[in-house]
Amino acid sequence: MIDGKKVLFSGMQATGSLTLGNYMGALKNWLTLCEEYECFYSVVDLHSITVRQEPAELRKRARNLLTLYIAAGLDPVKNCLYYQSHVSGHCELSWILNCFTYMGELNRMTQFKDKAAKHADNINAGLFTYPVLMAADILLYQADVVPVGKDQLQHLEITRDIAQRFNAIYGDVFTVPEPYIGKTGASIKSLQAPEKKMSKSDENPNASIYLMDDPDTIMRKFKRAVTDSEAQVRYRPEQPGICNLINIYSVCTGKSPEEVEKEFDGRGYGDFKTAVGEAVVSVLKPLQERYADLSRNKDYIDSVIKNNAEKANHYATKTLRKVQKKVGFPERIR
Repeated sequence: MIDGKKVLFSGMQATGSLTLGNYMGALKNWLTLCEEYECFYSVVDLHSITVRQEPAELRKRARNLLTLYIAAGLDPVKNCLYYQSHVSGHCELSWILNCFTYMGELNRMTQFKDKAAKHADNINAGLFTYPVLMAADILLYQADVVPVGKDQLQHLEITRDIAQRFNAIYGDVFTVPEPYIGKTGASIKSLQAPEKKMSKSDENPNASIYLMDDPDTIMRKFKRAVTDSEAQVRYRPEQPGICNLINIYSVCTGKSPEEVEKEFDGRGYGDFKTAVGEAVVSVLKPLQERYADLSRNKDYIDSVIKNNAEKANHYATKTLRKVQKKVGFPERIR
């Protein structure tokens, strides 16, 4: 705990562009957590290089993501917003934890299998040990809770296993994290394949709404969104495309699916798609304006980067020094 608050850790990769799904399903839900938790939100750029990145583009995307955190409403005084690569403790602890992680555990990681299939020409050791770095991210700040989706639960479980194994050998060193169960984030699906979630890595540009999409682009994507031949705005499992559009309209307007059905009863898909697009444009406009203002204020963003890195390093070093002493590394001469 820090100052009487439990600690929460989360982060996003500095690859691709954030989507409406990232915003509604995660980022928007982070905004009030600082009242209850001491929150660390990382731009996880170390994780990003398991796939080859163009250096200048990675730096740009990392800064853009941190700026988006603030534009979305995360206060960098109440929350620690920082670059993972600016805290060397992530890598140092990751190496130590590698020595307490078994090959069989890593072999069972489904995300490694999925990513290895997608990047068969670059199946590197970092991709294999990715869950250990993720464990270091969490344990470094003694996180009590971690917001996770279904696709990350396996990584949190191995983090818990590693922490418990280390504690069994060396005593009460790490806080064993629990999944954060809070308000369920909106489940925003692909506009072109509504059976899967909206993804920033989708190869189809019409499948995702990106937070920086201009109004014309947003309207065009919704007009092309997959629906069906029933021509009824109904919230039914057999109409996944329409269900997805209803969910999007609901989170943007605050209306329930039942209210949305009544509003568009007897109206065609064309009217409905236009209304959904306009609702999204309305929600994203203030975020985009705030982002543009922040992007012009280089000195302010630089100060956030510097101050938050110092804060993150302060807490990370506390854990790291304790771990180094436990495993028998020589003390540093000051």
